[in-house]
Amino acid sequence: MAAKRHLSSVGPHVVAVLALEPVVGFDLTIPPTVLGAATKADGTQLYDVRICGLETGQPVRAGAGFNLIPDYGPEVLAEADTVIIPGTYIAKPRYEGTLPDDLAEAFATIRPGTRIASICTGAFVLGAAGLLDDRPATTHWERAELFRSVYPQVNLDENRLFIDDGDILTSAGLAAGVDLCLHLIRRDFGSEVANRAARHCVVAPWRDGGQSQFIERVVPEEGSEGTAPTRAWALERLGDELSLPTLAAQAQMSVRTFSRRFKAETGQSPGTWLLQQRVRHACHLLETTDLSVDRVAELAGLGTAASLRHHLRSELGVSPLAYRKTFRAG
Repeated sequence: MAAKRHLSSVGPHVVAVLALEPVVGFDLTIPPTVLGAATKADGTQLYDVRICGLETGQPVRAGAGFNLIPDYGPEVLAEADTVIIPGTYIAKPRYEGTLPDDLAEAFATIRPGTRIASICTGAFVLGAAGLLDDRPATTHWERAELFRSVYPQVNLDENRLFIDDGDILTSAGLAAGVDLCLHLIRRDFGSEVANRAARHCVVAPWRDGGQSQFIERVVPEEGSEGTAPTRAWALERLGDELSLPTLAAQAQMSVRTFSRRFKAETGQSPGTWLLQQRVRHACHLLETTDLSVDRVAELAGLGTAASLRHHLRSELGVSPLAYRKTFRAG
């Protein structure tokens, strides 16, 4: 897992969002909306998000039947701490594996060490710039075959919502850009800020990057309340013994029916979901409290410090103390 970036205390973190026509309009609006919601407790903005185009003051065509005029030109790329490339239908990166001259010139102005991220088919642009060679990356699952044919040197995994490879991040299609931006906030400023931004945007605060892009969900049977109330009940009792029969009894279902409906609604088995929630809760406690690792493990329902260490290393590749040091909000 990548370490938290060094962030300047002088002013907000500058994010340049480069609109390349035909741009995916939905993708373009995600960074200013989500990152723009990241604030200190007193309301101070933590990011300065700037939408830019390749020509100052010129409209950029979106793929959904409208144009937009960015406030900035390509000069903002040289000032950015983070550059984000939203989804785009731009032809050369998409089909030829090359950058148009004006885009190549713009990319050349990005300072070394700048963090660069893509949403959806923005990964094609990073691929054409050579930034993904021999690195893990993801993009929209429907474009995976095309991406591989153009960029065989990239380690593409279309079964991921987003991939954080340190200074380069890529995300899957459309709404996965929300997950990526919340991950950036969490990585930069900790979970409390990310959760506050998620609440403002009325979205889930954390979907793991490793979660599948496409989970086919069965519509619950008519008249069924589903397993959501039981999941909410369990989240308030993660430190308790929560066996499958206990969960099924709380839902007033047989174990078989509960397991089937749970999988249909979440894409996961009850056991996998419960372990994931416990690890997330442990991470939250590590970030926000001074509790010992043993106590964190107990409150999260993971039993012992050894069990917590095992699951954190398995899920995130770090020890509890390393996680606390890296991700604890300042």
